[in-house]
Amino acid sequence: MIEKADRQARDGRRGGDLQGITERLDYLQRMGFTQLWLTPARENNMATGSYHGYAMTNLYAIDPRMGGNEAYFDMVAQAAERGIGVIMDMVPNHIGANHPWVVDKPSRDWINNGGEFMANNHRRQTVMDPHSSVYDRTRFNDAWFVPAMPDLNQRVDELSTYLIQHSIWWIEQAGLSGIRVDTNSYSDKAFMARWSQAIMAEYPNFSIVGEEWTTNPGIIAYWQRGKHNQDGFSTGINSMMDFPLQAALVKALNEEPGWHTGWVRVYQSLGNDFMYANADDLLVFADNHDMSRIYTQLGQSVNKTKLAMTLMLTIRGIPQVYYGTEVLLDNTPSDAHGDIRIEFPGGFSGHQGDAITGQGLSAEQTQMQGYLRTLLQLRKQHSALRQGRMVHFAPKDNVYLYARIDNEQRIVVILNKGNKQHLELAPYAEILQGAKQAKNLLSGEMLRLNQSLAIGAEQAMILALQ
Repeated sequence: MIEKADRQARDGRRGGDLQGITERLDYLQRMGFTQLWLTPARENNMATGSYHGYAMTNLYAIDPRMGGNEAYFDMVAQAAERGIGVIMDMVPNHIGANHPWVVDKPSRDWINNGGEFMANNHRRQTVMDPHSSVYDRTRFNDAWFVPAMPDLNQRVDELSTYLIQHSIWWIEQAGLSGIRVDTNSYSDKAFMARWSQAIMAEYPNFSIVGEEWTTNPGIIAYWQRGKHNQDGFSTGINSMMDFPLQAALVKALNEEPGWHTGWVRVYQSLGNDFMYANADDLLVFADNHDMSRIYTQLGQSVNKTKLAMTLMLTIRGIPQVYYGTEVLLDNTPSDAHGDIRIEFPGGFSGHQGDAITGQGLSAEQTQMQGYLRTLLQLRKQHSALRQGRMVHFAPKDNVYLYARIDNEQRIVVILNKGNKQHLELAPYAEILQGAKQAKNLLSGEMLRLNQSLAIGAEQAMILALQ
């Protein structure tokens, strides 16, 4: 393999492997995580930047520096024993420049633009825009991300079949529970429909989540299974990443409240759920490997980070937590990917703190870790937080209140990003339904539901009505 481990290089390989993850699965189970999504672990035999995995050079091989196929299969099996599924990050759009196909194309049109680099315009709306030009659509679908990632032409039938078969092989061979599709919309959309529908035909209860990085909910909704699109396009992808909500959340927590600002941004983003075929299947997240960490985005505020994670783990959708959020990993002041994707505390020699044992963590890190563990466990314990219908109220005075309701329970979530205040309960009578008391699931305290309820500054409440 070309690139060796170099922990001093910002975008270098650190030397971590799948065995290191397998040895820490008990920690993930104790925290309450139920799925594990790794950025691509397949072979990336590139000269630089090979750590991120998105320039694959062998679609059937786990990178030997990470342990190879058997180490991956063992990790998946041991995760399953702990009730944890594994989601594979797949990249049907492109390969790495060192893939054998680049120098020995199976057909002349196997790689887009004749195998020569052409810069992508990243105008993702051209896929569904009824007014888009052929020129703009071509510069989006057929152009390359970067010179190191040749763009595949999935209109070639043999290539399309290859990509479908290799995906099914991994699901079957490894026992995957899901797939995350990188750069979902950059591939040929007819192929994406064929690919996703073929997988779901084989595995009807499988889950595929697509990445479409836009804050326009209409574009994201276009790609979700069950959406009746004007052009007749239909896919098998059941889940999409909710980038509009992520952007709204960060803005809401970083600005003063107003008619269009503060919690109203989140309220309006969730109000767009009418566009989606199934909003409950959207992937909700506060950050991920391609952006600054949520603790960084929120100005290193522990309280705001707690509010963000409370929202993510109690609203509709499927929550995703970026590793290290529980111990406040921070990439200030850099937004370089090598700094965003920093080492997990305790995973390498020389670390002052160890997130697994808790040794060497600051008081704030320990507190945040316990808080996130509580949220994860609450979501597992209460069906209303996972599948209950959601009722929310227009934010007022820095407070956003919503309920999750199913046949078993009514749970009310209150998020206050302002000063301590007394919340008048009369406007929320339709969800309180005469309840006289509630248990604060975060503190264990029993609260009387009289005319008002006291809530602390920059605090959250999760109330189980009784």
